[in-house]
Amino acid sequence: MEVDFFSHLSKIMDNPSSVAALVGMLILILAFLRIKKLVFNTQMIVHIGIALALTVVLHALRLYHMPQGGSITFGAMIPLFLISFRYGPIMGYFAGFIYGLLNLIQDPYILHPVQVLFDYPLPYMALGLAGYFKDRYFMGVLVGICGRFFCHFVSGVVFFASYAPPNVSPYWYSLTANAAYLVPELAICLILMRVLPVRSLLISMR
Repeated sequence: MEVDFFSHLSKIMDNPSSVAALVGMLILILAFLRIKKLVFNTQMIVHIGIALALTVVLHALRLYHMPQGGSITFGAMIPLFLISFRYGPIMGYFAGFIYGLLNLIQDPYILHPVQVLFDYPLPYMALGLAGYFKDRYFMGVLVGICGRFFCHFVSGVVFFASYAPPNVSPYWYSLTANAAYLVPELAICLILMRVLPVRSLLISMR
């Protein structure tokens, strides 16, 4: 039985999509264990609802849409960052998860169930990492979008490798394809965080 178990485990580890599924599910389980401890009040629900609505609208007003998914927007992630800065990373994970499901409905590109996990719920949940940098907004935005980039990068390597041009590494293809829209998205978010009265907005949310 022990030999069969390790043999089966070895086969799973040799399959990139299986490894991605295990990692993705582990992240989701850990996140939901934290989210279960959240206590909601009317103010939180209203703020999250407004943030989600703004994110959906801003995502629809995109500047550019990549052929295999991914968009450059007018700072669509800013409302989710504000939720993370105001209520912390766990609430940011929750809001990101809900938006990931909305984005799946709004802009679906489906190849595989695990690909859906890494291109929709997980990358937007990763924006909640900004909540660990409540007083360092630029660092929070940078870390959050880097977390989102990592999820899309894994998806690109595992599920979009066939789209890579001949003799191009799937790692390099995924890196450049995702950077093509997330680097401009990061720049727009940083500019908006500089221009907007973020501290005043967060104070008014209190």
